Amino acid sequence: MNTFIKSFLRNQFLVPALILISSSILIFFFTDQFYNAIEVGSLWVREYFGTFYLWLGLGCVLFLLIIAFSKFGRLRLGNAPPDFNRLTWIAMLYSAGMGAGILLRAVQEPVFMKLNPPINTGQTAEIISLEYTFYQWGFTAWAFYGLFAVIIGYSIFIDKQDIRLSSGFSSFRKHTFFSSSIDIITILTTVIGLVAAIGLGTSQIEGGLTHLESREPGSLLQNLILVFIICVLAFLSAWAGVKKGISKISNWNIYIALGLLLFVFLQGNILLILSNFFNSLYHYIFDFIPLSLASGKYDPGINFLTDWTYYYWAFWLAWAPFTGIFIARISQGRTLREMVLGVLLIPSLGSFFWFSVFGTSAFEFIDTLPAYNDEFGNVFTSLFIFFETLPFPAVTSIIVIILLVSFLVTSVDSAIYVLSMFTDDGNTEPKKKYRLAWAVLIFIFCEAIVVLGTVKPDSNVLTAMQKFLIISSLPFAMLSVLFIVLFSKKLLKRRKERI
Repeated sequence: MNTFIKSFLRNQFLVPALILISSSILIFFFTDQFYNAIEVGSLWVREYFGTFYLWLGLGCVLFLLIIAFSKFGRLRLGNAPPDFNRLTWIAMLYSAGMGAGILLRAVQEPVFMKLNPPINTGQTAEIISLEYTFYQWGFTAWAFYGLFAVIIGYSIFIDKQDIRLSSGFSSFRKHTFFSSSIDIITILTTVIGLVAAIGLGTSQIEGGLTHLESREPGSLLQNLILVFIICVLAFLSAWAGVKKGISKISNWNIYIALGLLLFVFLQGNILLILSNFFNSLYHYIFDFIPLSLASGKYDPGINFLTDWTYYYWAFWLAWAPFTGIFIARISQGRTLREMVLGVLLIPSLGSFFWFSVFGTSAFEFIDTLPAYNDEFGNVFTSLFIFFETLPFPAVTSIIVIILLVSFLVTSVDSAIYVLSMFTDDGNTEPKKKYRLAWAVLIFIFCEAIVVLGTVKPDSNVLTAMQKFLIISSLPFAMLSVLFIVLFSKKLLKRRKERI
């Protein structure tokens, strides 16, 4: 019996597949009960582990900075030159790590924060809005990704192990049950985080199409068809591989996103945008530690933390395994310092400027209105309504829809590729049969989540995934602490051996 259990757990595809398919069946046939269960579970997690999420986020940032500025930062990931030039590398990690999220929240979040300031620091509502938006999209999010990029990068390029988290530590490799459980948790966390992104992205695409065509929101069937299209395109990209598929689409994403950013920037109040950007950045950096711990006047309250920050941290944690592994995979030839600082700073600053441009422009538009009627309140349509305030709204809205599809495809194809590496014994060029299998599994589970988002009149994919993610990311959040401890011991052991 023990041999059978060990053999069963070693199968890095069969076990997660059974869990995901079983969950999908439960969602399809017992939708109300499943929704109620995750609602109760998410409240329990947020009540007892909310503060833990905050400390973990701050700890990951500090841990990575220590590595980057210590002697360990000079360690190079392999002896070969980098596989990709710096621009392509940045484009790939940004597309995989944020993607459609910056389109989803570009206008809605800064406007919400301005109208409902989470903290009172004595600054203007606009600065507080952007500062808190920076906090939720900045260093902490990328630190979660960077932590696993460092651990996996060290494992595959310095220790010569495979990409699975369990293979990077000898204490895991000695215990089949423990190591297999870690890999299975990682896979499940990855799939749930990815499916959340697909569900939200396709809902925004549907919202844009609905708005452009001036019609009522589409049926459930239309959303399910959109999910199918995204998964098919992602599978084709993953089938082509990193160099032929994923890198090309990632570059395409960045060029289009930069074009949209430049268009809005030139249409807006340039001096005010720059002023808000630098002023908010200064306060964000200066206030980073108390913000991270929600201490004193930087505490927005449990209700706000529950609806926003805890959810975001759970989302970033859910994306951390596959994004970190993907970043490690494309970072061969770079030093740990270059990878850490590149991952922490460049995408964060890009996101900060993005939100400054769109947020400031939206603030100015609101100030010209005789009364604000929540025009930017809907997370799925706010960006399309925003572009109606600028020239060529039809053109820019179509471009946004194309970019949404493209961002989703790069996120999904990256995940398919990473999951395939897991199930193909850590092979960095996984067999194509695994890529197909994971594409099908992700599609099935995502369809189930879209159905879950329609269970109640006041619910949608966003509310359903907020609850689901907070539960599913907790085991991985706890494992993250263990990974930090074990990786620190590994680095210290290495230093002693070199003395």
